[in-house]
Amino acid sequence: MQRVLVLNAGSSSLKFKLFTAAGTSLGEAGLGGQFDRIGDVANCTLKASQPGAAPGMKPRKWELKVPAQDHVGAMKGILDFIKENVSATFASEVVAVGHRIVHGLDLSQPVLLTPSSTATIKQAAVLAPLHNPPGLQGIEAATEVFSGVPQVAVFDTAFHQTMPPHAYMYGLPYELYEKHKIRRYGFHGTSHKYLVEQAAAMLGKPVSDTNVITCHLGNGSSVAAVRGGQCVDTSMGLTPLEGLLMGTRCGDMDPAVVLHIQNQCGLNVKETDTLLNKKSGLLGLTGSNDLRAVIEGAGKGELRSQLGLDMFTYRVRKYIGAYTAALDGKVDAVVFSAGIGENSPFIRKLIAEPLHAMGMQLDHAANDTAVGRAGVISTPGSRVQLLVIPTDEELSIAEQTLQVC
Repeated sequence: MQRVLVLNAGSSSLKFKLFTAAGTSLGEAGLGGQFDRIGDVANCTLKASQPGAAPGMKPRKWELKVPAQDHVGAMKGILDFIKENVSATFASEVVAVGHRIVHGLDLSQPVLLTPSSTATIKQAAVLAPLHNPPGLQGIEAATEVFSGVPQVAVFDTAFHQTMPPHAYMYGLPYELYEKHKIRRYGFHGTSHKYLVEQAAAMLGKPVSDTNVITCHLGNGSSVAAVRGGQCVDTSMGLTPLEGLLMGTRCGDMDPAVVLHIQNQCGLNVKETDTLLNKKSGLLGLTGSNDLRAVIEGAGKGELRSQLGLDMFTYRVRKYIGAYTAALDGKVDAVVFSAGIGENSPFIRKLIAEPLHAMGMQLDHAANDTAVGRAGVISTPGSRVQLLVIPTDEELSIAEQTLQVC
């Protein structure tokens, strides 16, 4: 049996998922899991689950302590665990390893990892200091454990590199772009790419003829405008801080606010970064970064919770309106996905209901039943279809990895 291994490395974590493969075709998803607290040898934990062997059978689940000093140790722990519980010949079955890498500068496609492409990832680390270095650790670990197996980097930023310059440039001195790569890159690209392909299939259209607005709504959220299957604009920018109001990120804001806060509060760069990325958004406004708690609070009449709810849904609507204009009004569908988009009919209603004048007619009954599954939530007469599509970034990474290999 051939397998593709997908890895997503964090600073102290390592997520993994297995897929079967036959030549250039991807098969079923299999075992998946996560190493947590890497480096904390006494408390390092491996959690994993595997789908039932037959329909209706419960999945197998594991949770065990496996000491790992670093990502190489975690990768070896995953290998030993899989050999013991899934396949004794696992190491020889892996034909490719796909890595989720957050920032790839202006790379627009997944790449086979070579000294040159690895150098690009290192160069991009200045723009993604919390994400690219762990990604490089995951690459190092997999290269050591699976020596000789092709390793592929799939970038969060890649799908958005078809944006035209007028969409990705900032109104700053041009030399900042030339010398420091200061421009808008966008993120969640693997998810947006997957959603476009799935939406095209639901619409019965070729991807190259599909115009959609994809809404990846979770603790981190972004929207993308897609014309003919290619991204022409997206809400996140140089970093994931720009755009929508998020769980802990402020989203769009007058840059002068940052200067004013630093001056008035005496904050340094690191403290300001922490404030904007980890203490703002819904958390800063309402006290919780969990939208479910915010909805509950608003239902009880809490004014700050209602404010957070209104701001979150308003900004999504505003971007849908802006991206309808960016697509010259030619929109086939608006797609809702990720943790909030897939599972909250209430939020989808607050976003979509006011957009009826733009040809988006919500079917309330269909919306209420589309939870955690794909479905059409617009009325039959809606000019623009409203779709719910669960995202699957690991599947997309595995597919792109095989395409490169």
